[in-house]
Order: sequence, then structure tokens, then C-alpha cells
Amino acid sequence: MEYEKRLTELAPGDSVEGFYILKSAVSKLTTNGNPFLNAVISDVSGSMDAKVWNYGGPISAADDGKIVKIRGTVSEYRGSLQMTIERIRLAQNNDVYSISALVPCAPLDSGNAYHEITDIVSSMKDEDYKRLCEEMLRRHGEKFRQIPAAKSVHHSFINGLLMHTGNMLKIAECVASIYSETVDRDLLLAGTLLHDFGKEAEFEFSELGLVTDYSLRGKLLGHLTMGAEEIGEVGKELDLPQEKIVLLQHMILSHHGEPEFGAAVRPQCAESDLLSMIDLIDSRMEIYRETFQTVPAGSFSGKVFSLDRSIYHHKK
Repeated sequence: MEYEKRLTELAPGDSVEGFYILKSAVSKLTTNGNPFLNAVISDVSGSMDAKVWNYGGPISAADDGKIVKIRGTVSEYRGSLQMTIERIRLAQNNDVYSISALVPCAPLDSGNAYHEITDIVSSMKDEDYKRLCEEMLRRHGEKFRQIPAAKSVHHSFINGLLMHTGNMLKIAECVASIYSETVDRDLLLAGTLLHDFGKEAEFEFSELGLVTDYSLRGKLLGHLTMGAEEIGEVGKELDLPQEKIVLLQHMILSHHGEPEFGAAVRPQCAESDLLSMIDLIDSRMEIYRETFQTVPAGSFSGKVFSLDRSIYHHKK
């Protein structure tokens, strides 16, 4: 029996006991009508799918984001590790565990990363875009530095939005310098910085700061609509030219590229087209990075559902 062992260090056949984060939990029924819990558990090293067979509660989706104590055995299923949990309960006040071993954070210095972003904003020549970005950072900077960029799929850890946006801004700077005759650098940078600010209102967060669910507004409106709405309000307060406000709103509403991927409208200017591609680049590269953490070099992963394929982790 392994105790308090990190998920990425486990192998098929290992038995483990310890505290982990219940990242998600869905109560389901087998084809025979028996209840079970379909879950994802995580720690600072990564996450793992888990099943609790013949289980009807009390733990459920209402406990997403909470810490649980589990005892289980690891196996391999369709090329990926999976845990069968024999015992599970919520952590209690008198339990002893390390939060730092549980909560995954972005692999960066958050202070330096935020400073790099403010330096990019300071370098803007267009005073309208610059003022808007500075005001949005003033209003949302603290949350922007802390929250995940997603509930799952990519950058779903503390400081995830900071990491995702910082990476995208670096790509945007590079691309804008190559296509300077076509691209308005400051518009591209402003849209890139602000494209996911609506996620602060889209999500609900656990006490540990991880995303547990979507808020009511998040479910009914989504971060694209809420982000574009706020840009309109703040832009009007700052007396920005209407066209600049509309361009930024368009970039936010179209940054998912196509309607089938959640875009409210398709990109219709060079900067919005670039933003949707830059967003895709960084999100996909993060999916690769996170997958490689549990796939040995020289082997294939199981099916990565967000990419709809297995991927090969080649040796460097």
C-alpha cells in the first residue's frame, strides 16, 4: 500500500491511500442499473480518472473541488491509468494533509509573469487600447493572476489564466512584428489580453481556488458574451472611439473561431483571425504538455478526447 503518493508516480497494480482533490464527480448507473461514481481525482502532479463501483453516495457532483481521502487500486484502461476506489470520504477538520501537495499551480513565477504582461501593455502606442487594458487590469488584476483558465482540458490550475494569456501575448507580439503591414499590433495585443476576462464571472470556484462549476451567467451567457459586454461598458466610461470598442468586442466574440466551437461570430478582421489561431495554438500545446506528464517518452498516449486522437511522446 502506497501512502500520499503523487498520481503521476503511480503504476498499474499499485494500491494507494491518501488525500486528493475531487476534481469532478458524476453519479451514474451501469447497464445493470447499479449505481457508481465516475470521478476525476487530482493532486499537484496531475489528474486521474477514477471509478467507485456500487456507490450511491453521499459524495456527488456537489462535492467537486473538495478534498477527499481515498483508498484504491490503479489499473490501465484504454491506454490510460485509472483508479478503482474502494473507500472514499470527504476530508475532515482533524485530518492532516499538505495543501501544497494537492493544489496544482502553473509552472511559473506568477509575479514575474504578471510583470511581463504589464510591460507589454505599457509598450502600447495606441493610448485608447492602452487605457482600456490598464483599467481592466486594475479591476480584475488580482483574480486574473490567480484563477484557472478552464474547468478542465487545459490550464485548469491555479494561475492558469495568467499563464495562458502570457503565452498568447508573446505569440501575438511575434506574429504582429512579422505581419506589421497588415496587423494593428496594439489591437491584437489588447484583444489577446482581454479575450478571457469574462471567465472570472463564468466560473464558480472552490475554497482552494479551482473551478468547480459554471455560474448561472456562465451557463446562460458564457465568457465571450460577458467579456464583450464589459468591454462595451468600460470603453464607454473611458470615452473610447466606438469603432475601437466594437473591434475589441468582435475579437472577444469570435476568438473561438467557428460557431461549432462556441464563437458568437466568425472572425472578420486580421487581428480576430490571428487571435483565434493563437488561442488554439496555446491551448493545444498545453494539452500536449499535460498529457506528456503521464506518457513516457517513446510511447503513445491513450485517446486524448480534447484532441480526438492519441498522441506520440517522442524522445528528444
